[in-house]
Amino acid sequence: MNVLFIGGTGNISTACTQLAIARGINVTLLNRSQRESLPGAQQITVNIADPKAAEAALAGRTWDAVVDFIAYTPADIEQRIALFRDKVGQYIFLSSASAYKKSAAWPITESTPLVNPYWQYSRDKIACEERLARAFRDEAFPSVVIRPSLTYGDSVIPLAVNSWFKSYTAVDRMRRGLPVIVPGDGLTLWTITHNTDFAKGLVGLLGNNQSLGEAFVLTSDEALTWDQYYLATAKAAGVTAPKLVHIATDFITACLPESTGSLLGDKSHTAIFDNRKIKRFVPDYTATTSYQEGIARTIAWFDADERRHVIDTEANANWDRLIAAYDRGLQQARRDFGR
Repeated sequence: MNVLFIGGTGNISTACTQLAIARGINVTLLNRSQRESLPGAQQITVNIADPKAAEAALAGRTWDAVVDFIAYTPADIEQRIALFRDKVGQYIFLSSASAYKKSAAWPITESTPLVNPYWQYSRDKIACEERLARAFRDEAFPSVVIRPSLTYGDSVIPLAVNSWFKSYTAVDRMRRGLPVIVPGDGLTLWTITHNTDFAKGLVGLLGNNQSLGEAFVLTSDEALTWDQYYLATAKAAGVTAPKLVHIATDFITACLPESTGSLLGDKSHTAIFDNRKIKRFVPDYTATTSYQEGIARTIAWFDADERRHVIDTEANANWDRLIAAYDRGLQQARRDFGR
């Protein structure tokens, strides 16, 4: 089977690429080759956002499956449909579980409404799905939608309030005895998935013609509270008593509006998912990496090379200001109520 991964070297896609190669699939990566290519994969170096260059690079080639890890807007999807029309047996689009209406009943399933008034990223993913649904209906474009929740691997520490691209920052704060922020009361149940588990589901769908036109939840079955995630991370980092500061999400987003989408649009709501559908299509799919095991591997990866201990100084400063504002408000409230 010949498969094209658009991207292929990111947090989620690296694990998918490695597993597909291990299973004997012929994998070609299409990207700008800014990162080192993965052993066993062929490489097409081109910017997919340049339609003419991408068309020239793919001229005359067909694929059993294309997995698109880096399509974010309807314009991206429009380009992909034009690029792969009649040239692919299966086009897999990575959407996002953040697209789900979080106030709906849970567990969340594929039929849960797609609504997110807080996050443009999620609304764009919804619009992408709608365009692919029309293409499947009107011209049998062979699309498949996968909706992952928060997924991490060796290089990502997936806490609710952290720096995504410099995620060691929160662990550094824990190790230095500084407070870290937990949204809400820390008791909201959430689902975090290890990228090696996610890869089992995605790679298991490759070449499955019964999946065409379908959408899939693809997450772990383990649901923990945010406090449990933070405490497990601290334990893996060797911190026995981390300072967790619980701050209401409304307060956080009022102070740091850039966090509105990620928190109000996603992580402040209970997120438990029903994986029965993906298990029907991929019978051997099961998420086997607990968060405690996975985050221990992640911390070990960061500690294996101190150059990976990159700190987001801007985020640190913002968190310190936020915590100080919260403390001032708390002290004032105690004075106002005579306590």
